[in-house]
Amino acid sequence: MSTLLRLATAGSVDDGKSTLVGRLLFDSKAVLADQLDAVERVSQAKGLGHVDLALLTDGLRAEREQGITIDVAYRYFTTANRAFILADCPGHVQYTRNTVTGSSTADVLVLLVDVRKGVLEQTRRHLAVGHLLRVPTIVVAINKIDLVDYDQASYDAVAGQVRQLAADLGVPQIRTIPVSALEGANIVDRSEKTPWYDGPSLLGLLEDLPADAELTELPFRFPVQLAIRPQEAAAAEYREYRGYAGQVATGVVRVGDEVVVLPAGRRSTIAGIDTADGPLDEAFASQSVTLRLADEIDVARGDLVAAVSGAPEPSQDLTGLVTWLAEQPLRLGARVLVKHGTRTVQAVVREISGRLDLDTLIPVPTEALELNDIGRVTLRLALPIAPDDYAVSRRTGSFLLVDPQTGGTLAAGMVRAASEFDEAARAAATLHWVI
Repeated sequence: MSTLLRLATAGSVDDGKSTLVGRLLFDSKAVLADQLDAVERVSQAKGLGHVDLALLTDGLRAEREQGITIDVAYRYFTTANRAFILADCPGHVQYTRNTVTGSSTADVLVLLVDVRKGVLEQTRRHLAVGHLLRVPTIVVAINKIDLVDYDQASYDAVAGQVRQLAADLGVPQIRTIPVSALEGANIVDRSEKTPWYDGPSLLGLLEDLPADAELTELPFRFPVQLAIRPQEAAAAEYREYRGYAGQVATGVVRVGDEVVVLPAGRRSTIAGIDTADGPLDEAFASQSVTLRLADEIDVARGDLVAAVSGAPEPSQDLTGLVTWLAEQPLRLGARVLVKHGTRTVQAVVREISGRLDLDTLIPVPTEALELNDIGRVTLRLALPIAPDDYAVSRRTGSFLLVDPQTGGTLAAGMVRAASEFDEAARAAATLHWVI
């Protein structure tokens, strides 16, 4: 079987996301018999003349009662050619934060558009979020094609709107597919009702798409989760043991490699790589290991062990794009916590440079960021962090803003260089951010 593909769905309310996901699971034979029986019973109780496949993903009671998707529903399924982790994201504006969550780790974003309605505000919002989050592939499923009698002209008109929006946002490449989630057209198998469409079905496309760029090809990054220091009470062979546990975020590390511990900037070499199953000569991205260094230097939770070549520059100033996820607005001077990797530091909002106007797709001045706004901010940190640019690494270029009183998540952020924003701001004719 080929590599795992992480998939997220998004779109406006009633565009048929949950139905499409249910159809994808059902037609690919990824639904258990008892699950199907439960869905059939609920569909009959609701007086429907068909099985409501959306109920396969709308798992919360409130979702079933209201007929809307509230939470992100995750499903794991496999076909003969690939394994998938699927996140079905809500369409309502007030749940855009959940779309950010579902898309943040996705290799592919499937964005649904109702062929009768065309591009709507949430279409713009979700496409902007997908592009901002650097989702490698975006596929637009133009749904409910059965309600326009599988008319090619209707599909072409909406596909043209989608391509224009993608061009305005700077999305380099986008795929469109005519589908009917209700009838299963072009979901798992090609439909004979769209002879004018010569592309693959949705599942066929997903099975052939490459996964995100291999994390092992990126520079080595290792956020320290736990410092294991010498313990007098330990067995004799472990009394002098000193190691640093965590998960390799990106890259490959080998015994003998020269590394730098950030933000302090002290250098050492890898003396050993330990796991519960024994020592290793090398470790790859996503492996959880304990590193031993050749030198006794001060390393603590939150530090970053990185390859010397191309190591990020520590800084107490952080500029980036954020999607604001809280009810209360973000204002200048607000005090927040910044969580980057395993490091959490206090910060103050020094500048709010603007927000993205989803109607014009250009940044506009603002004094605050409201719920679901996408804006750019500059923070002054109490202690330095060492992030990568998000364009280089999604794992080490992302951060969270956290409420210091409640511990609740306020925003999801992406590190972007301040100079890029300054250049964009000077380009008054277009004012398109480099995103």
